[in-house]
Amino acid sequence: MMKHCTAMLCALLLIVYNNEALAGDGKLLGTAGLIQVEGSGGGGIVPWATLAGYDTQDQVSVNAVMTQVDLDDYRMNVMGVSASFYDRIEISAAHQRFDLKQLGGDIRQNIFGVKYRLYGDAVYSRLPQVSIGLQHKRLEDGAIAELLGADSSSNGTDYYIAATKIHLGAVAGFNAVWNVTARATKANQLGLLGFGGAENNDYEVMLEASAGILLSRSVAIGAEYRQKPDNLGLGEDDWVDYFISYIPNKHIALTLAWAELGSIAGAQDQNGLYLSINGQLW
Repeated sequence: MMKHCTAMLCALLLIVYNNEALAGDGKLLGTAGLIQVEGSGGGGIVPWATLAGYDTQDQVSVNAVMTQVDLDDYRMNVMGVSASFYDRIEISAAHQRFDLKQLGGDIRQNIFGVKYRLYGDAVYSRLPQVSIGLQHKRLEDGAIAELLGADSSSNGTDYYIAATKIHLGAVAGFNAVWNVTARATKANQLGLLGFGGAENNDYEVMLEASAGILLSRSVAIGAEYRQKPDNLGLGEDDWVDYFISYIPNKHIALTLAWAELGSIAGAQDQNGLYLSINGQLW
């Protein structure tokens, strides 16, 4: 999947200079969210009920993302694509490369996702938009996961339900957004360290949440929280990020965040910068 990096980067850069509307002209700027680190439409670390594109009921959109999270001892690079159809269903694929900066080498994982909008519209319906989804994760090499005691060092699947609502003019005249997600998972560190372990090998329901304010038509700030299981007994911490996004048009979005990811494989206080570029290809 990484061999397509150059082509995807070129496509994203071309979007910056493309001012013609492609899809989803009927949706408000910024209401499609972003593509998170597992390839699903959402925030940075949390999948939302919104789909990744600006497509309406008679449109299709295709989006791409490049993300890097640079921590003290690790670095995660993500490339992904997502297609949403008729504002109803989303399919996605993402490749994660997790670099071990101190030890050398990396861990690579491919993620394939599906999301279905069950109800509502995040902006216009009185109740939140609600979607269900899954993320199937496959490690390219499970040697480290097996060494750490993961029950499965090859693959696993997360299932989630999410609710998202955008309130127009709700906070001092600014638009506000919130999302709550419940995820059933066995994944250790998103699946990069395998699935399940000696401490627990059953699905657990983890809660995730996002909240943000649109300071203008093109700038949003907010925070996210992601609860995580500790199946390996290594003290896996919950994740938090604080973000600012610049969305000049419907074809490009840039996000800078401070990520606090806690303990990863015994390495404490893994904090660092999160940088992401999202683009709508059509």
